[in-house]
Amino acid sequence: MGVSMKTVLITGASSGIGSALAHEYNHHGFRLILAARRHDRLEELARKLAQPVHTICTDIADGATLQAALADLPSVFRDIDILVNNAGVTIGEGPVHERKLEDWNTMIDTNIRGLIQCTRMVLPGMVHRGNGHIVNLGSTAGSYPRPGNPIYCASKAFGTQFSLALRADLHGTGVRVTSIEPGTVQDTELAINRVGGDVSRLAEIYADYEYLTPEDIARTIVWCTTMPSHVNINRIDLMATCQTFSNLSSKRRKAVPA
Repeated sequence: MGVSMKTVLITGASSGIGSALAHEYNHHGFRLILAARRHDRLEELARKLAQPVHTICTDIADGATLQAALADLPSVFRDIDILVNNAGVTIGEGPVHERKLEDWNTMIDTNIRGLIQCTRMVLPGMVHRGNGHIVNLGSTAGSYPRPGNPIYCASKAFGTQFSLALRADLHGTGVRVTSIEPGTVQDTELAINRVGGDVSRLAEIYADYEYLTPEDIARTIVWCTTMPSHVNINRIDLMATCQTFSNLSSKRRKAVPA
């Protein structure tokens, strides 16, 4: 099957990496299934794309709604060749003992439950056809400890290990699996949510740094998924040149009052 005949499903498609990815796959002639929570953003994006587009407005953690939407796909979109599990969320930052449990549950629902549900729904068709590609959007936060948001880090570590185990489990099926694990990516809602929506604070954090862009990640994913079928890119860990690994830190213990 030629590239121009392939269909890609992108979750979290309404902004950031997902939107950039839609534009990149559109440029390469793919049919597009775009899934996200915000209908207006999806429709606005779809109007900018030249290739056939089908939109799914749902929370990726809502398994029943997602299942119904995938079962009701128009016939031309039903054979999904590439699934990009891009949807993800991080909420706030700060010491573990001060965080809200509901925020943790929201991250788990999206970053873990949404990931495995969408994969489970799409994968049988790929196995049946003997080809396909699952791409999971992880993070360097899943490999290198980052203070302030352990649940996000743990959820991304889950995605990495799920990808590697899935790759092993699918041996011999013809289905490929790739884990993409970026460092800081600028101009995404994920980053804004991490600082509680404080745009000015985020701008201050980013000032004088040239971090990765959503377009950088989109081009990386498209490269992985347009390699010849005998090539599987297992895992890519990428950062901006200005960024490196977290340092182990030391802190003096406070004296305990007698």
